[in-house]
Amino acid sequence: MGVATGRRESLSAADWSEAALVALARGGLAAVAVEPLAKELGATKGSFYWHFADRNELLVSTLELWELRDTERVIGTIGETGDVATRLRTLLHGAFASVPVGSEGSLGRVELALQASASHSLVAPVLARVTQRRLAFLTRLYTELGLSPARARDRGLLAYTAFLGHAQLAHATPELLPTGRAFRTHVDQVTETLMRLGE
Repeated sequence: MGVATGRRESLSAADWSEAALVALARGGLAAVAVEPLAKELGATKGSFYWHFADRNELLVSTLELWELRDTERVIGTIGETGDVATRLRTLLHGAFASVPVGSEGSLGRVELALQASASHSLVAPVLARVTQRRLAFLTRLYTELGLSPARARDRGLLAYTAFLGHAQLAHATPELLPTGRAFRTHVDQVTETLMRLGE
């Protein structure tokens, strides 16, 4: 009847998935393990098995959460209509600004953890689907700005690979990125560079 019991009883499947997403960002796929998560949540393994059949089921739920939060909700926030330049600028700026924040749940850290496990049987299809969805959305925005479909696809690919490279740099050698106000200026410059449509 202690505090841990009350906490355990109040846990939902969503709580486990949230904790797993944080663990994934912090330590990669291997960090999504039942016992450490249970300890962190103040729960028992029995609480976990109340919601999930096994670790794979938790991974599926966590990947669904990541896809919803970092792709579908982002695209939904940007919207399907309105001034396209504003929408694209908001998307690019938000993506690059999210990378070096240092939060365990930041977009860049989860992205890198999943890229490192791209061949995993559960990760591979989700990562492929998310990548295709993001590239299709970027391509659409660049097309709406006036680029031909082929050039829009190329520019979308450039923007996406720039994001992944930025995330890797922030993870591996964060000291190479500016901080504070200089970082905000850097993000502005990257965004405006990717907004330019010239050759």
